[in-house]
Amino acid sequence: MAQANGRPTTLSLPPQVSPPQFALSGALPHVLTGVDVVALPVLPSSVEDGDVLLGPGADQISAGTGADLLGACEVASATGKAGEVTAVAVPGGTPENPDLTLVLLVGVGDQRPADFRRAGAAMARAAQDRQGVASSIASVGGVEALEPFVVGAMLGSFGFHWRSHGPQHHPVPTVVLADTEADDPTEAALRRAVAIGGAGWRARVLATVPANLKSPEWMAEQARTLGDDTGLKVTVWDEAKLAKEGFGGILGVGRGSDQPSCLIRLDYTPEGASSKTPRVVLVGKGITFDSGGLSIKPADSMTTMKRDMTGGGVVMSVLGALAAVDCPVKVTGLVAAAENAVGADSMRPGDVLRHYGGRTSEVTNTDAEGRLVMADALAYAVDKLDPVAMVDVATLTGSMKVALGQQIAGYFANNEALASAIFEAGEASGEPLWRFPLVRDYEDKLASKIADADNAAGGAGSITAALFLQHFTGKVPWAHLDIASVGDAPEESFEWTAGPTGFGARALLSWLGQPDPLEGIA
Repeated sequence: MAQANGRPTTLSLPPQVSPPQFALSGALPHVLTGVDVVALPVLPSSVEDGDVLLGPGADQISAGTGADLLGACEVASATGKAGEVTAVAVPGGTPENPDLTLVLLVGVGDQRPADFRRAGAAMARAAQDRQGVASSIASVGGVEALEPFVVGAMLGSFGFHWRSHGPQHHPVPTVVLADTEADDPTEAALRRAVAIGGAGWRARVLATVPANLKSPEWMAEQARTLGDDTGLKVTVWDEAKLAKEGFGGILGVGRGSDQPSCLIRLDYTPEGASSKTPRVVLVGKGITFDSGGLSIKPADSMTTMKRDMTGGGVVMSVLGALAAVDCPVKVTGLVAAAENAVGADSMRPGDVLRHYGGRTSEVTNTDAEGRLVMADALAYAVDKLDPVAMVDVATLTGSMKVALGQQIAGYFANNEALASAIFEAGEASGEPLWRFPLVRDYEDKLASKIADADNAAGGAGSITAALFLQHFTGKVPWAHLDIASVGDAPEESFEWTAGPTGFGARALLSWLGQPDPLEGIA
């Protein structure tokens, strides 16, 4: 029986489902064995009669099974819209593969990256609990379609459970990318796709784990394991070291919890790096549960707060995938981890915290805690790491959800080149971001009568939170991703699965995986 702060516990995370494994084959799907599902692309017709077109392998499947696939599309009124699925049972299989029982006809729309991402996710959902899938969907878009299709198939398969009898459903274990030759560019694209999809998967798992297991120390253990698996250097500040070095924000937020706070640092160094290789710093909010503290949240607002460390989980997941996407710059990830609980020594409204570097904050709302822990990490990065650019990620303000709903995140930036790079990465990856202004006129709202700033300036809440953080960024090009709006998906929608999203991992990897992610910034 394990011990947690002197208390016995039997908690351990049960084995979880895994994303599909992917393989390449130049053959058409009807000849591939070891699968019981074939997935074929459906393309909207360019002619006015509205008939759809079927992609590679359709004629052979029809001939081998006797199934009228075009007729099935007509009966289902299929349009070829991205993610639309028509299922056709083929109980006799094909001569080459008698195990085949199901053909999925999946729309690819206009064949944009978003369309292939949706097609991959729709295929994966329709194939769950099956033996394997052979699909020619990605082949109609060439190597450019492979990454979004694979990422969509991986994330559309996501599942998490803590049931006594195991998961309700299992992702299809194998996806064979048919009609796709395994040349060097294609294999490289597949490795990158699996890394990006895997980072999104990891970020979702971390965000979904319940807070009665997920303490700051648990987060640190996940970071150490990740470091062992990927070669990252991992350093963890315990509370004694945090106190010695002046991390008053992290310590203040965690005071009410019996779970000790910590700061987690992960370092990635690319092959061939030198002392001149520039460094990017990523900072993630790691609040493992947010009750609101003494400024306590309503009960309904607490139900999703196990995922208030999504930013930290995203940073960890990105660091673990940087080598696989050939990131050319040094990257340090900092996760400021604490539990915002109610206890005898809880941070109180009216308290003053001294952050790393000396700046002080008056706490007027203990539920505005994320900015307090992140301020310490940002100040440390500026002081010790000499970053060329910094990006922080946080489920920070409810105001962002009011402004944007639940399908797009907001961001701020003090550098135009960095702002453009982040926006374009979000668009390319399927994690869209909308830029908000750093309005100087709102600086007066941060004023405190006794400290350098008030932690809860109110009014234009997302903007004033960003302005609060900006004071800890020095003159470094900086972007702040406020992902509170997209921290949870309310329902399944293409690659999004209901629950914590892990939003941001794909966008950051899309940016940092470029040949020169700092072009125009440094």
